[in-house]
Amino acid sequence: MNYRGVLYLLGRLLIALAVALIAPTGLAYGLRSGEFLAFALPTVLAAGGGFALQRLFRQPTDFTFGRREAFLLVTAAWVTASCVGALPYLLVKGPGFIVDALFESASGFTTTGASVLTNVEGETPALLLWRSLTQWLGGMGIIVLGIAILPKLAIGGMELLGAEAPGPMQEKLTPRIAQTAKALWGIYALLTGLEVGSLILLGVKPLEAVNHAFATMATGGFSTRNASIQGFASPAIEMVVVLFMLLAGANFALHFQWIRGRPGPLFRDSEFRFYIGVLGGTTLLLATDLILRQGRGILDALRLGVFQSTTIVTTTGFATADFDLWPSFSRVLLFLMMFVGGCAGSTGGSVKVARIMIVAKKLIVDLRRLLQPHAVLPVRIGPRAIPDEVVTSVTTFFILFLTLFAGGGLLLSLMGLDFVSAFSASAACIGNIGPGFGLVGPTQTYAPLPDLAKLLLVVLMIVGRLELYTVLMLLFLWRRTK
Repeated sequence: MNYRGVLYLLGRLLIALAVALIAPTGLAYGLRSGEFLAFALPTVLAAGGGFALQRLFRQPTDFTFGRREAFLLVTAAWVTASCVGALPYLLVKGPGFIVDALFESASGFTTTGASVLTNVEGETPALLLWRSLTQWLGGMGIIVLGIAILPKLAIGGMELLGAEAPGPMQEKLTPRIAQTAKALWGIYALLTGLEVGSLILLGVKPLEAVNHAFATMATGGFSTRNASIQGFASPAIEMVVVLFMLLAGANFALHFQWIRGRPGPLFRDSEFRFYIGVLGGTTLLLATDLILRQGRGILDALRLGVFQSTTIVTTTGFATADFDLWPSFSRVLLFLMMFVGGCAGSTGGSVKVARIMIVAKKLIVDLRRLLQPHAVLPVRIGPRAIPDEVVTSVTTFFILFLTLFAGGGLLLSLMGLDFVSAFSASAACIGNIGPGFGLVGPTQTYAPLPDLAKLLLVVLMIVGRLELYTVLMLLFLWRRTK
């Protein structure tokens, strides 16, 4: 294991975090909010630590960097970022906020959107900007950011990108990994800018527009309003957010194609069509249930249905209603949608649409094989036959996801949470969704939970954000080296 190389590259990522901290530091200074030192000190510490690691562990340009180092670096980067990101919260709120600060920071970088802040509107602009910025950085990934802005990180680049976004069907957008990372971030920044402009045109204040665009494109869900998107009381704003949540939950490789003037793959892609089908079907089922059970008007029901289906399926976690008060069918449906997630290659979390499709096709193939035991029946997604090793990996992932979800729910119930709160919190955090049901519903926060429960959920957030295998493989490799 090349620990020196990992520490050297981790130093470069610390410098990137220090650069990111400049924005809220500058805002705090410009507004004279009294929080300047709370942001300036972490900036200096991150920069100093980064330069120190680079100087102490400088490596030759051809140093070996394989999968073991990639697993370690990605996991260490997420843990380190969460700790550094917690410092502004801790310095603003005081030492009694240490667990909550780590929870809020990890929730940001993992784009989970679960919050312990009980009065968001009472927080200062600088803290809210940092809160949303952590989600924006985590949305595309700290590692991909490092590859994009620090060329030396392109050494072992595919290993890093594979550990960072281990979806079942990755694609290189451009021949070189650094160019791929820059293309991803370019698309990400472009869509973010378009949402900022759209929200400002609809009357949203510029800083709020930036915060919500950061949270939307990251499928994170941190809002600057206690009532989330419902606080704007604007159907137009809701539909703009729905549009960009939908885009953020789609495969960025497809965005790359249509931005280059080739929209065809977007509509031919079977995963994207399935994704749109899930959103459309969930919207109609929710709207129908609200009309029949709560007597809502058709337009109102459709408006609520389309927003909540999109925000849950894409794992964004915004809210325009307290869906915990909806009829039982709607609540159960939304809970099940927590296990879908966005497309592979998106900023969404949870299982991902591609994996759901592969598991479903695998089930169909196995049933057909019972009737035709000698037939060759590959699992196909569109025209593509999925290799057996990918099918096996996806099936294992699905089992692991459900096992960790169940284990998390059981442990939370041991800590005093009721059944609904425990298992919805587990699903919401390992799927990087944010709000759940019961004590952690869309109008509640995670603040009342015991500290041990919050730390467990932090672990679930990070494991879920790295799609299980990265952290679990790191533990497996560590045991083998003992």
